[in-house]
Amino acid sequence: MKQESGLYFIPKESKTKQSLILALFVHMALLAFLWIGVSWKNDQGEMAEAEVWDIKVRDAAPVATAPEPVAEEAPPEKPAVPPEPVKETVEEKPDIALEQEKKRKEEKRKEEQRKEEQRKEEKKKAEAKKKEEQKAKQLKRADQQKANAIMAEEARRLAAKSGTGGSGTSPYSTGSGRADAGYSRKVGAKIKSNTVFNVPEGLSGNPPVEYEVQLLPDGSVRGIKKRKSSGVPGFDEAVQRAIERSAPYPQDQSGRMPSGFILSHKPKG
Repeated sequence: MKQESGLYFIPKESKTKQSLILALFVHMALLAFLWIGVSWKNDQGEMAEAEVWDIKVRDAAPVATAPEPVAEEAPPEKPAVPPEPVKETVEEKPDIALEQEKKRKEEKRKEEQRKEEQRKEEKKKAEAKKKEEQKAKQLKRADQQKANAIMAEEARRLAAKSGTGGSGTSPYSTGSGRADAGYSRKVGAKIKSNTVFNVPEGLSGNPPVEYEVQLLPDGSVRGIKKRKSSGVPGFDEAVQRAIERSAPYPQDQSGRMPSGFILSHKPKG
């Protein structure tokens, strides 16, 4: 179409509709291509390859085969060395006999030590007892001397007051002399019953012991004197202890206390 100026005017075409049609066509083609590709891939099975060998060709030109793997030689095994025996450390046990002998000597030493301590203890007790007995004897002797002095003083006072001598009737005075035979037998039986002594089996004979016993007015022992020994010291001491144990002594038949008596005692009675 020609304008008035003499130029051709080309009218504008509407391309919108054509573009949409073209885009739709392209998409449909793409979808079809994708669908065919996927379907073809799924229908294709597993393919197996096989090689066909011709004998003549193989003989003419042998195919180089891969070399077989060479087994590496294992290093020679070292000979097994037996393990060294473990030396057990065994403690040396002491000799049982020596151990028992040592134990026995130790026990013997302890036993001897115990006996020695016991002997010392008994010796101490004996010495203490002896001291107590000596002290008791001294006190008794002092009491007797004191009593004798009091009685003698009282007897002298009464004698001076009554004008009589030592043979008076005062209860504090002793008789004029020693006891008669009857009195000696009476007190001798009492002393014999208080004598504690075991007669030895090998004792030959029956030797007597003889004591002179001095009495106080109250019947207690004033003094004891050994006139004759029996030859058996143990028996002599037993009789002396019995004399002291039997005091106080009774009065004679006249009602007076004799000044003393003589005792003769035999081990076998």
